[in-house]
Amino acid sequence: MKIKGLILIIFLLVNQFAISQNIDINGYVRNYTGILYDKGDFSILQNTLNLDFTKSGNKVAFKANPILYSYNTDSLDFRLREIYVDLYFKNFDLRIGKQQIVWGKADGAFITDIVSPLNLTEFLLPDFDEIRRGVNAVKFDYYLGNNTFEIIWIPNFTPTKIPAVGSIWYIQPEFLITPTFDWSKSEIIPSLKNSEIFLKYSALTSKVDIEIMGGYTFDDKPSMHKNLLLDTLGNPSLLIKPEYHRLFVSGGSFSSEIKGIVLRGEAAFYNGKYFQTEDPLAIDALVQKDYLHYLIGLDFIIGNVNFSTQFIQETILNYDNNMFKEKTENTATFLARYNMFRETLHFELFTYIGLTNEDALIRPKITYDFDDSFSILFGSNIFIGDKKGRFGQYKDNSMAYIKLKYSF
Repeated sequence: MKIKGLILIIFLLVNQFAISQNIDINGYVRNYTGILYDKGDFSILQNTLNLDFTKSGNKVAFKANPILYSYNTDSLDFRLREIYVDLYFKNFDLRIGKQQIVWGKADGAFITDIVSPLNLTEFLLPDFDEIRRGVNAVKFDYYLGNNTFEIIWIPNFTPTKIPAVGSIWYIQPEFLITPTFDWSKSEIIPSLKNSEIFLKYSALTSKVDIEIMGGYTFDDKPSMHKNLLLDTLGNPSLLIKPEYHRLFVSGGSFSSEIKGIVLRGEAAFYNGKYFQTEDPLAIDALVQKDYLHYLIGLDFIIGNVNFSTQFIQETILNYDNNMFKEKTENTATFLARYNMFRETLHFELFTYIGLTNEDALIRPKITYDFDDSFSILFGSNIFIGDKKGRFGQYKDNSMAYIKLKYSF
């Protein structure tokens, strides 16, 4: 209760300061409740306060986006998702501070969109602006006609956040021997040597939009280095050392409209990504391979219904047959959206289809805008397949949910 009271006082003081400085304030309050179909247990009980503080001038702008999540009755999670300053010049802009950076053309997938790491504590279910984590960065955009040159420098590494042990989204790895973890190599000390840099060129033309990107970064997920040890009696033990490794990533995306149909494509090439193997002679049971991740998508309208579909492929080059991950993994997505009653009632169906492992995540939802500030959303997350699939492994987590949202 003391923490709640302190946070409330801080918010009130910040609010009064914002009013006195003529800072624009908007945001929302949301209740989010989910219940599992299988057991009838609540999968989530969440209340959210999301605030946006913004102030814009001719040469300088400012944004702060604090979020407070309340789980169950007394569990609080405070996040400062973004806080940055924009500086505007004649031909270029600078953004300095914690920020979310979105790249690429994919819908529901992360291919060249790798600058901001992910928060996967609830898998892929939250809105995508909540899945991306903010990063401390300096972003430089230079404008030359319809061309933009972007440079992003990130001084300190931020990893993808995975579900905690005990969460319904945590998948327990299977080991023949109970392992011991050594996390000493998992910390990336902030330094110039350990910083990350990304480059992007984008062009907007009358026929096609193009993006070309590259990055020298860390893999956001750690590689699990394994060592099999024997004690003096010959009894085996397993030591695992998670470690983040450097990657070179290059790729690009495009979109173009052809007779009312939008064609989209996106691809990323990873040089030297680590993969797990079953080979006892491989160093730490890991091998480095080049990796390709790409998609092709179509957006179109039939009648009053908006459709979108994508084919996504992940493939490992120079594949070894003893690797855990499949050489090629294919996924498709499908989206249909329909609005009625003067766009106050919204029907949407979004589906991930795992073509390789024959699994799926089906996400129907209905949203009713009671007025401009209040909406009610009924939805469902339905997982299909067996435990070897990306979506089938969560088949026991199929749920129905409701979100009540007041925006201001």
